[in-house]
Amino acid sequence: MTKQPGRVPAAESDEPAVDTATPSGRPVPAPGAAVLALLALGWLAAMLWSTREAIISSAAGVTAISLSAFALPGVISAALVAGAAVALACGNVLSRRYGDWVTLRFVGAIGAGMLVGLAAALAINLTYFDTSTTNVIAGTTAAAAIIGGAIAGARTAPAVGAVVTAALGTLVFVVAFSPARDPLFDLFGAGDSQESLVDAAKWVSRTESLLAGLLAGLLAFGYLTWARRRAVRRDPETSALRWPAYLLAGAGPGLLLLLAEVIIRIGGRSLLDLASALSEADAVAQTSLGTSRVDNGIWVLFVGALTALIAFGRTLSPAHSDDDEPVAASAPDRADPFDSDPADADPVDADQAEADPAR
Repeated sequence: MTKQPGRVPAAESDEPAVDTATPSGRPVPAPGAAVLALLALGWLAAMLWSTREAIISSAAGVTAISLSAFALPGVISAALVAGAAVALACGNVLSRRYGDWVTLRFVGAIGAGMLVGLAAALAINLTYFDTSTTNVIAGTTAAAAIIGGAIAGARTAPAVGAVVTAALGTLVFVVAFSPARDPLFDLFGAGDSQESLVDAAKWVSRTESLLAGLLAGLLAFGYLTWARRRAVRRDPETSALRWPAYLLAGAGPGLLLLLAEVIIRIGGRSLLDLASALSEADAVAQTSLGTSRVDNGIWVLFVGALTALIAFGRTLSPAHSDDDEPVAASAPDRADPFDSDPADADPVDADQAEADPAR
């Protein structure tokens, strides 16, 4: 193989995801945004209903405050994803009707998030007990939905759709993982001592976060792959997303979980303080749960990003250079005495034979 000095061989790949095609100038919509919006709204409604049932079934006062603090993270995460999903669907409608107008898309996304937040806050105020914690839950939920809508105002709609899909799948997985926690506690050696219980709880949390991150990365990669194929079928000139989009999509669910934690600690600070002031055990529980949520978000962030990036890398073909030559062509073929042609004899030997008759 020969290479000219100072020349960098161009990498060629059969995968369109690394193609450097010129953008067609038309916005690429997020496929299945309407279905994502319906699923996210259904999940938010389920979280609000389960929180309401838990609070109503308990005695008013101290227990209601404690249960509200425990249920707040699930409601905020669901509101964040629902606001982003509905705003994404509205953004697709605006893009098809008015084109790629960034300002209109962002304003429409925030408006969609506000509608989701106001509807959730109204449902909380009408169905929950009229206590001091109800307004805190309602206001924090509305703020989370608006922030989710603002996130969906980004121009790269398929990447946002991948983040919403992976985040929704992660939230569902965390709830579905609940029956497996008790067997895992026994597997990791939870005994009667406090130390063994703490160690087992750490390993259970890490296992759950690892599996959630793997699921988030695979869902993000699958959604982006599906979106790319649909976009190429509709417009072959559409430029494909590069690896940073897959990296961000895989890390997106973890980022949303960390953002939800920030919203909880700012908007729901009064509720968390009330729950922590009930007893020393409640204070320790709230601190432990907050640390666990942060650790879970970090694990999902890094594992999801790494999984999506590895899955994307496996779709790439090896790079080839234009200067590469076959090895067989560069090496001289060894002469075969049985395949030699008498007509190809050396002319010098033929002249010597004519000059010497005896030879």
